[in-house]
Parts: sequence; structure tokens; C-alpha cells
Amino acid sequence: MGWIEEMRGAVAHAVVGMEDELRACLVAALAEGHCLLEGPPGVAKTLLVRSIAAALGGRYSRIQFTPDLMPSDVTGTGIYRPDKGQFEFKPGPIFANVLLCDEINRAPAKTQAALLEAMQEGAITIDGERHELPRPFLVFATQNPIEHEGTYPLPEAQLDRFLFKVLVGYPDAEVEARLLQDVHARQSTASPTDLGVQAVCSPDCLAELSAEARSIDVREDLPAYVVQLLNATRSHAALQVGASPRAGVMLLRAAKALALAEGRAYVLPDDIKRVFLPALRHRVLLEPAEEVEGGSTDAVLRSILDSIEVPR
Repeated sequence: MGWIEEMRGAVAHAVVGMEDELRACLVAALAEGHCLLEGPPGVAKTLLVRSIAAALGGRYSRIQFTPDLMPSDVTGTGIYRPDKGQFEFKPGPIFANVLLCDEINRAPAKTQAALLEAMQEGAITIDGERHELPRPFLVFATQNPIEHEGTYPLPEAQLDRFLFKVLVGYPDAEVEARLLQDVHARQSTASPTDLGVQAVCSPDCLAELSAEARSIDVREDLPAYVVQLLNATRSHAALQVGASPRAGVMLLRAAKALALAEGRAYVLPDDIKRVFLPALRHRVLLEPAEEVEGGSTDAVLRSILDSIEVPR
């Protein structure tokens, strides 16, 4: 049994369905990337992340983002110790292997920005002193669609730090019926551990798998294929902003992690196609006129995939 299957089996004790969303989150973890989950309230975004954290092992922390949350509530702050006559750093909840930022778009931009350095460099700087975060360091953030009341759109620089944006919708009727059958008798405050989710991994294990993912072979013609896809986003009439070179790096990193999850030591063009939407949907910007006419970023990205010839 592969690592993905072990993780799926562990998470299934708490989460019903959500196979595609779980797989995307696990591929992001293998790629040492952060994951943004967007969907309406009540579709188990938070439970999914809590269950993944329980199955991954290591240190887990959760921050409920609110309009009055301050950056120091995330990163930590210096506290003056009279007995020592100096300030002492008190770490915030960001010091974790898996950090859940719940409803991240309910906090203002300055608090969201407190995560930028951490997500990019795996460290934070407080009062001029750099503090390394635990490794691996993974951010899973949830958000409701921005049309809901009391939310703030994430800044572009913040969105760009996420490897994937995963859309979590309502389950189909069969899965929802099974969910109701399995969940109605649970205690409302039961944690994933209470429900039987056990750690099947560790931070060291995940670090080894991530190193293996980095070594996956990418044949010579695939970077050129990725550049064609990126250039198509930059020249498409329906897109106001196209994908950056960083998006290409992230896309290949995700494709390598997917190849490892599939048990291969090399990337196929299909791997790139499968991660194209979650890796780019938050990195391009739809033209307002296209949005008014009912167009969507995903539809444009699918049309780009269909228009570019796939290497043989």
C-alpha cells in the first residue's frame, strides 16, 4: 500500500468522501507546498485539514482568523522579563508542522501578510531576529467565497504563496446520504483522533518523501510545454493577468509530487495537465467583462489546456 492510500485510509475514519480534495492536499504536502481550500460553510474543509494533520503526525496548530486578529497573534511577540531585564520571544501558533488558518479571508490584509515570510522562507523575523519554523512547515488555509459577508479578498502576493487552490463543493447525493448515516450519531465535539484517525506518518517521513519528489525526473521537452501554457495565459483575451514564472516552477513541483504519488520516477504530460487548474486558478485574474458574462477562470484554463499540443 502506497503512502497516499495509507493516508486516505487514516483520514476516512473522520471524513466521508472528499477523495479528490484529499488527494490534492496530500500532493501539495509531498511538494512542500501550501494549500488554500475554498468552499461554502459546512462542507468539512476544517475537518479535512484536522484529519490530515492527525494522520501526518508532528505538531499541529490552528488559528481562527477574525477581523481583530493581529499579526503578533500569529507569529508571536517579545515579552519583557523584569527578572532578566530583557525581552524574551514568546512563539505564536505559527510554530507548527501543520498550521490551519481557518477562514483566512476574515482577517485584514496586515494579518494575512504576517504569513508571507513564513510561507516563502520557513522562518519569521521579529524585532530583527530571525526564527526558523519547524520542518516541514505546511499551511492549510480555508476560506468562504468572497461574496459572503465579512470577508476580505486575499492579496495577490498572499495567494501566490499557495501551491494549490482547491475548490470544495457540496457532495453528490449518494455521498451525502452516506455522510448523514455515518455522522449523525457522532459526538459534536469529537476530534479526528477520537474518531480513530491515527498517525501513519511523521515529519521526518514526510521530509524524506518530499526529497524523493524533488528527485523525480522531468524530461527535456516538458519545461517548454509548461512555458507554452504560461504564455497562453498571458496572451488570452479573457485574462487580465497571466501566470508568472513562479507559477511554472510550482506547476512542475506539483507534477513531480503527483508522479511520486502515482508510483513513478518520472513526470508525464498528464501529470502537468492534472495539476494545472489547482496550481494556476488563483494566479491568474479574469477580465471583469468576462466575469460579468458568466465566464470563469477554470473554464479559461481548460480551454488553454485543450489548445496547446501535448508532447508525445
